Amino acid sequence: MFSHIFVGSNDLARSKVFYDALFAATGGPEGILDAAKGRVAYLHKSAAFIVATPIDGQPATVANGSTVGFGLGNEAQVDAWHAAGVANGGTGIEDAPGLRADSNLYLAYLRDPDGHKLCALYRPA
Repeated sequence: MFSHIFVGSNDLARSKVFYDALFAATGGPEGILDAAKGRVAYLHKSAAFIVATPIDGQPATVANGSTVGFGLGNEAQVDAWHAAGVANGGTGIEDAPGLRADSNLYLAYLRDPDGHKLCALYRPA
């Protein structure tokens, strides 16, 4: 359904370190830096996750009420994703990674260094 997601950053180098670690923890490649355009792209299958400095020159801000979710392949990937995020400038939020009592979802939540809310999700069989 989605082709790409953009999130803003006020420090692209810091964001690249953070997102490189998140994607590496789940077997993904390092981001492709386009310094001239002020963005880093993470490509997977037919989708892209892009971190960029705002094109209008204004500071990047967080979208209140928004969450970017990443579907992962198992509980270990969710745990590794969360640990890599916290170790690289992110902040763990909400409950610790794990199964949620009200659903059959294994979840972990982070805020990236710019404050964007992220979720890793695995649906056990």
